[in-house]
Amino acid sequence: MANSGSARSGSVPSPARYGFSDAARAEGQLRAAGWWTDSGPTSAAEPVLAALSRAADPELALHSVDRLREAVGDEWDELSEDLTTDFGLRGRLVGVLGASRALVDHLVARPDHWRRLRSDDGSPLKSLDEYTAVLLEAVEAGDGSGPPGTADGPVAGLRGQDAVSALRAAYRALLLDVAAADLASVVEPELPAMAYEDIAALLSDVAVAALRAALSVAVAELAHTGVDLTEEPARLAVIAMGKCGGHELNYVSDVDVVFVADDEKDVAGATRLASMMMRIAGASFFEVDAALRPEGKAGALVRTLDGHLNYYRRWARTWEFQALLKARPVAGDVDLGQRYLEAVQPLVWTASEREGFVSDVQSMRRRVEDHVPAELSDRELKLGRGGLRDVEFAVQLLQMVHGRGDDTLRTPTTVDALRALGEGGYVARSDAADLMDSYRFLRGLEHRLQLRRLRRTHLFPATEEAEELHFLARSAGLRSSGRSSAGSVLVAEFRRHSNRVRRLHEKLFYRPLLEAVAKVPTEALRLTTGAAVERLAALGYSSPEGALRHIEALTSGMSRRASIQGALLPMLLDLLANTPDPDGGLLAYRKVSEALAETPWYLRLLRDEGVVAERLALLLGMSKLVPELLVRAPEVLRLLSDTPALAERDPGEVAQSLRSAVGRYSEPERAVAAARSLRRHELLRIACADLLGLMEPTSVFRALSSVWVAVLEAALDVSVRSVGARQEWDSVPARIAVIGMGRLGGAELGYGSDADVLFVCEPVDDADDTTAVKFSTAVVEQVRRLLGSPSQDPPLEVDIDLRPEGKRGPVVRTLDSYLNYYRRWSEVWEAQALLRARPVAGDLDLGERFCRAIDPMRYPEGGLDEVKIREIRRIKARVDSERLPRGADPATHTKLGRGGLADVEWTLQLLQLRFGHEHEELRTTSTVDGLAAAARLGLLEQEQADELTEAWTLAMRARNAVMLVRGKSGDQLPKQTRELVAVAAALGYPAGVDTGEVVDDYLRVTRHARTVVEHVFYEN
Repeated sequence: MANSGSARSGSVPSPARYGFSDAARAEGQLRAAGWWTDSGPTSAAEPVLAALSRAADPELALHSVDRLREAVGDEWDELSEDLTTDFGLRGRLVGVLGASRALVDHLVARPDHWRRLRSDDGSPLKSLDEYTAVLLEAVEAGDGSGPPGTADGPVAGLRGQDAVSALRAAYRALLLDVAAADLASVVEPELPAMAYEDIAALLSDVAVAALRAALSVAVAELAHTGVDLTEEPARLAVIAMGKCGGHELNYVSDVDVVFVADDEKDVAGATRLASMMMRIAGASFFEVDAALRPEGKAGALVRTLDGHLNYYRRWARTWEFQALLKARPVAGDVDLGQRYLEAVQPLVWTASEREGFVSDVQSMRRRVEDHVPAELSDRELKLGRGGLRDVEFAVQLLQMVHGRGDDTLRTPTTVDALRALGEGGYVARSDAADLMDSYRFLRGLEHRLQLRRLRRTHLFPATEEAEELHFLARSAGLRSSGRSSAGSVLVAEFRRHSNRVRRLHEKLFYRPLLEAVAKVPTEALRLTTGAAVERLAALGYSSPEGALRHIEALTSGMSRRASIQGALLPMLLDLLANTPDPDGGLLAYRKVSEALAETPWYLRLLRDEGVVAERLALLLGMSKLVPELLVRAPEVLRLLSDTPALAERDPGEVAQSLRSAVGRYSEPERAVAAARSLRRHELLRIACADLLGLMEPTSVFRALSSVWVAVLEAALDVSVRSVGARQEWDSVPARIAVIGMGRLGGAELGYGSDADVLFVCEPVDDADDTTAVKFSTAVVEQVRRLLGSPSQDPPLEVDIDLRPEGKRGPVVRTLDSYLNYYRRWSEVWEAQALLRARPVAGDLDLGERFCRAIDPMRYPEGGLDEVKIREIRRIKARVDSERLPRGADPATHTKLGRGGLADVEWTLQLLQLRFGHEHEELRTTSTVDGLAAAARLGLLEQEQADELTEAWTLAMRARNAVMLVRGKSGDQLPKQTRELVAVAAALGYPAGVDTGEVVDDYLRVTRHARTVVEHVFYEN
């Protein structure tokens, strides 16, 4: 406990209180510096120790002080005194000593350079001209009236290794100045913090000065070899590209350039000069990369201005124009550089008109992300998802399209461009501010990572690299918070910013349409209709002109509604652009908006609840069923912002609510209309939750079945009351039970499923069977008529074809009549159909007695004999060959195809018929539960049960997805690409997935299931 952070009363304080983990070594170093005595730190040294404790790495900072002390020798007393008294020096020097081993090495090698950081030396920050003068002085360049590298420019007096060593030392000294200013406020928070863009601009200026100095040395080197460029001047312009061109360079980076000669006679000399300059700069400062020149590394290093223009006009690709956004002349012939810039800029601002522009942009995005190994994608600051390139790519794309009409966007600097996009209305101000904030944060981390060893890196430390995370957090000015370490705080901040960047990256594609299409008056911006069409095309709309008409219809006029739509559409256009069918989604949005035009809360909800707009856009761009239901059940929109209300509602509660609401009506038509309305609401709620991935598939099936049962029961109740009153019975002469069959019996309905049922009746009191059947038949016919009447909603078809004698048999039978038939006349397929029978509505006691009475038929004692097994297989084979629609693909037909619903269900049902009498666990109407029971009982291997369950679930989901996407039921996977993309999205595949992968997944799953069916059902 002697090394605790705070000294106890009467005890000697320990260096540990200042953040030094090795207290003994720290004390020795502090004593050597004269800052520690037997009673603790000297009073004069307290500010220094406090500053050391705030350094990114206090241990490194103190060790660096010790190294610097030894290096300065007799001058240590002067430095020590200045550190204790000079607030600015202390912040700048300690900031560097605790954050950059490479710059510490520089200081140790040139100990007098600490004086550069004194406050009384004035600001350590210089202008480009001053930086250039410093570097030229280092190589003893003579006076010259022109820029370095030109005929009348200064020529270096030093050459060879002497020049390289001088340039390297002077360049590192300038980096020291910038880094000290950058890090000072971390150590001394009262010092003004420098913004990222100011540091990046300074680093860019230092780099440009370095290029100019390298040119001066190159002229001297060539003159030494007999090439006198001052006698035969070669007019060469150096054009900075990339981050240097954009005034946003890192501490460690290649510097991208393009070289331009004035005419053909200059090319040879200019090429020698450019090559020499690159070698000198590479040995002294950084690599000079000319790969962005026409034809890349395979092209000529230097071209004439006309040569550049010919290439860009005829051969350049989209990304090359994107690179030219940051072009600026920085060295060599100023006039030539300016002429180059003026000549290429018009080509940049028309690049978006090029054929294939959208596909080029999309492929560039994919290539950028493909560069990152999967295991590093979450840590790559530059190229990863949510990284710097996401910001730069999105900003540059907007600049390329809209910079033609707004020259305020024509800036090479990302932050300035973002600011201009926000101020011009192309991007919401809040989004621009958030993106700038995140960009600055990520670039700041990049700077701190590179400063430590002055090495080029963009990789965020892994979570297990606690020491690196701790250092990086402190160097970025982050400290521990509560129980969270500084490293944990940094990781959380990094994830927050990268997630925000990724989200906002995609939003930036549509923002320019706010002013252009909505025609909001502004002096700063007015896009033409053509520009709006181009932007819609860039977003991915296949019919930009049609989309523009929808937008104009929604935003025309001066009403408040039009104004709110104008504010909403930029966000919605971008969100719709990321759905499978942007054009269909926008059309659906227009129809919904027009249908709900008089609904006062509709647009306010979209405006005030961002999650509602996001989810609505996704739903409209994926499904045709959702907008059809939405115009008649708009109240569901409110649920889109409340996930529990949308996806977690109890089916029993829903059913009770529906029955209560319908029970208030005595007229059958009004009662069933209310039931239909509530069913519509529930169908839409379930569909939205399903498409948004908020409900499990089995929960969707159960919820849909529960809604169907509730509607059926409500219709039955009102019909019993109605028929009884109409026929003037003193009392209802019969009790009626509804037996669910098929998927209704298994609680496994889809969106477009019919309800397979049987109706059972029983006389009440003195009524006879004939009276009971007559009454019950009237009730059932009314139920079917009411529910089956035409509607815009998915149909409510009550199917009773599974009754005894099929369509020729009576609609309703008594319990005894059913049993007499089943005992005397039923065939094996009817016993199979009864496996899914369960009471769902009406008199539940009668329904339970019916199910108990039919148990001997559906679970026959002794199972099935071989004759009946062969009969079932024969019927199944006939179904496979005769029921499959003409032209259907058996490989992708979800119901009757290979490995589809019928295959799985018949396989389970054969096992239930054969073994249900022995095993009560098999006596379930649920397919999934039945397969699980068969596996537990050893009738199926667990792997077989899993494969059948997976195939059945996938087929059900695919069938539902088809209904949601098309707005009408279908059993076949779509062949049309756009529909298949939407089905894939409804199934939960990520955006941009290859549709071939979706089909392959389906075929693989069903193929495995079919193998099990062949083995178990057919015993092949």
